[in-house]
Parts: sequence; C-alpha cells; structure tokens
Amino acid sequence: MTNKIYDAIIIGGSYAGLSAGMALGRSLRNVLIIDSGKPCNAQTPHSHNFITQDGETPHAIASKAREQVAQYKTVEFYSGLAIGAEKTIDGFTVTTENGETFRAKKLVFATGVKDVMLPIRGAAACWGISMIHCPYCHGYEVRNEKTGILANGEMAFEFSKLIRNWTKDLTLFTNGKSTLKAEHAAKLREHGIDINEEEIDAFEHVGGFLEQVHFKNGKTIRLKAMYTKLPFIQHSDLPEKLGCAFTEQGFIQVDSFQKTSIPGVYACGDNVTQMRSVANAVAAGTLTGAMLNRELIDEAF
Repeated sequence: MTNKIYDAIIIGGSYAGLSAGMALGRSLRNVLIIDSGKPCNAQTPHSHNFITQDGETPHAIASKAREQVAQYKTVEFYSGLAIGAEKTIDGFTVTTENGETFRAKKLVFATGVKDVMLPIRGAAACWGISMIHCPYCHGYEVRNEKTGILANGEMAFEFSKLIRNWTKDLTLFTNGKSTLKAEHAAKLREHGIDINEEEIDAFEHVGGFLEQVHFKNGKTIRLKAMYTKLPFIQHSDLPEKLGCAFTEQGFIQVDSFQKTSIPGVYACGDNVTQMRSVANAVAAGTLTGAMLNRELIDEAF
C-alpha cells in the first residue's frame, strides 16, 4: 500500500472519468484514475451529436482526452481493474486485481455499464454499428433508410413513435406475439408502421453492417438498421458492494450534484443514466469534478 492519500480516486477512465479528472486536475487536486480499458462503445465506428467531435471515432476522442488530462501533473493514471473498495476512517481504500492498494479522501465511480447481448446470431457483431439504441447518436446516418425496431409492448409503441421522425420506412419486430395494446397497434399502422410478429433466427451482416433479418419460418427481410434497447448490468460491482443505492432501472442513484447515497462517493456517466452519449458523460464528469472539489474545500475551510 502506498502512503500517499489522493484527494480522489476515479474508477473508470473513459469520457466521464476523464472529464472528472480534468476538472479536478484544474482544481489542483491529486487524482488517480484507474481504468481497465474496456469501454462499452468500443465497437461503435463513429460518435455523433458531440459538438466539435461529431463523426470522430470513440477511441480517438478518448485518446485525445487522456492526452489532455495527462497535462495536469497532479493527475495520475493506473491501467488495471479495481476489484475492491472499502470505506475507511479518513476516506477510501481501493484494491486492484494485481493486489495493489490506493487510498483517497473521495471516490468516483465512472465505471459504465455492460450491455447484455441478444441471444440471436449476428446481434453482437452488429451492436453499435447497425443495431443501434439512440437516434440522436446514430439516426442521422440511417435517415430515410429501411429501418426496423426490435421491441414489444408499451416501449415498442413509444420507440416507434420516436424513430418515425428519422424514417417513414419503418417496421416494428416484436420477435413473437405482439403485446401491444390494440389502440397502439392501430395507431402505428395508421402512421404506416408495419408490425411483424415472426420469431427472428439471425441477423445477416457484413462486418457488422446489417443486410437481412432471417426468421425461423425461413422468410427474410432486408434492412439497413435495427433499433433496440438492450438490458444491461453495471460494469463494476464495487458500487453495490460499497452499499450505494440503485434506482429501479438498475442505475446508481445520484443527486443533482452526482453524489451517491454513500458520503464521499460520486458517480457519473452511463452507470447513472439512460441518456447514454459521449456528450452527456463529459458533462456529468465535469459536474462531478466541480462538486467533489467544492466538498473538499468546504471540509477544509
């Protein structure tokens, strides 16, 4: 164990974590960013709807961000996986998979989430490329194309209503019997949205770019893109082990200052919100860094 006590340890060195690190570095704080190098959007070819970085690759944005954060000499980096976090009298202790231990006054979880892939052939290869979750991030690139939505029930109705803004050539795939309310199904058909209840067997693609959907009855349909909402799990179990409260949806519960239910622990990025985008992660990270710094100031003044 090092004798050094950091002002903050940030677990997760992607957009939210790096943004929090920059805000704290610019506040003259001693910070350690621990990152395992496994971002959720690693497969996504381009990032959009982030001013000044529109169309850039996620890796390039993160690399440039890390390079800029590294200019602040009070910010350090550690490549590895954090597997333990404990509350201590003077702050927190974090342990890595290599057995190294670090101490800090405050702790930030910028750990992200893991998407749980559909058990359908080709789905994982297409995820983030042509099987997409957010029209604000990806919708413009497949505007007016032949597009599908994989969903059912109330969420399928709301999602279809949303996506129709980007394309009118739209089919809802319920992958089995529809659970739509009769009035919702009628409304979708009224707006030209087909409803397909066939069970899906596979997604045919080339390099992750969707070409056809194959159904278990042998039929196929050509598509350019498929929207869906995947279930997720937290990328790290440390917030739960530390006792952080969670929302009904499975996100870490934070207040308007990004504080968790555990005093001294903050969280930011995809692990706290369904608004998953680079721009939102950066904004949340900046707020986290500023609020954490303010808490340190209040405690010392």
